[in-house]
Amino acid sequence: MLTITAAQDGSGDFATVTEAVLAVPYDCPAEIRIGPGIYREKLVCEKKDITLRGAGPEQTRLVWGDGGKLPHPDGRPTHTFRSYTAFFSGETLRVEDLTIENDAGPGARAGQALAAYVDSARASFSHVRLLGSQDTLFCAPLPEKEREKDGFLGPRGLAPRRPSVQYYQNCEIAGDIDFIFGGADALFEQCILRTVNNGLPHSWVTAPSGPAEGLGFVFWDCDFVSDDCPAGSVYLGRPWRPTGKTAVLDCRLGAHIAREGFAPWNDRTDSVLATFAESGSTGAGAAERGSWVKELSGAQAAELLKRARALCRPE
Repeated sequence: MLTITAAQDGSGDFATVTEAVLAVPYDCPAEIRIGPGIYREKLVCEKKDITLRGAGPEQTRLVWGDGGKLPHPDGRPTHTFRSYTAFFSGETLRVEDLTIENDAGPGARAGQALAAYVDSARASFSHVRLLGSQDTLFCAPLPEKEREKDGFLGPRGLAPRRPSVQYYQNCEIAGDIDFIFGGADALFEQCILRTVNNGLPHSWVTAPSGPAEGLGFVFWDCDFVSDDCPAGSVYLGRPWRPTGKTAVLDCRLGAHIAREGFAPWNDRTDSVLATFAESGSTGAGAAERGSWVKELSGAQAAELLKRARALCRPE
């Protein structure tokens, strides 16, 4: 395996993460070791098999500040899917021990602002912080059709959709509106999901868009916390597309989580096709949900978790 170092102090092979990634041939398995520092870069990483390893989430930070409402060099607004701090594609991706942040600011000012656009066929993140406001983490693929002009403008807007399997362990993901969204099958284990208080009346953690036969988003043994958001103001999810799925298993929910748990997508009537499930929730935000949310038995939750681990955990 090729090993390359990036270090701002001049001690590595390259001074930027972008230069290090560009030095890797597409087909060559590689590990990029990134030293401490704030790397203010907009990263594009499309490799067959690559690992990015930092010096720790507090020490190694990759930061950019594009937002969907902000101007793009082509004269149009940037839009959601060109706002990423890091875009990942290829076959196998591993990201460990660093922070990826979009610091464009709240959506009211900057619009959607992705920290990470994860399009790799298989991706795993461990001890990573993904920080932003609106639409922090996009777990590709995109839905088949956009609902508004230029809605999918970006790296994969015109490309055939392909499945993606993703795994997040001991990560912190922060944002306010739909800050984990997309059509991937993804398992989140022992993560912190932190809702940022930007003064909004309501926030949503997830916005799944995968197919009915897919796994969707599964959260196990996670902490849903907030930066002092009002009690009952945050929903665990809403369906970005009608068949989206989110399951919350054995998680701790703060008082900011709404009693209903999940919500429809605005005024759409097809949200009833979504699948939202819960089992073993504790904390001030745990409650009996409406009939729309499926309460899984212990055996059902265990079977779903087994399926998610078999599909998503790295081999």
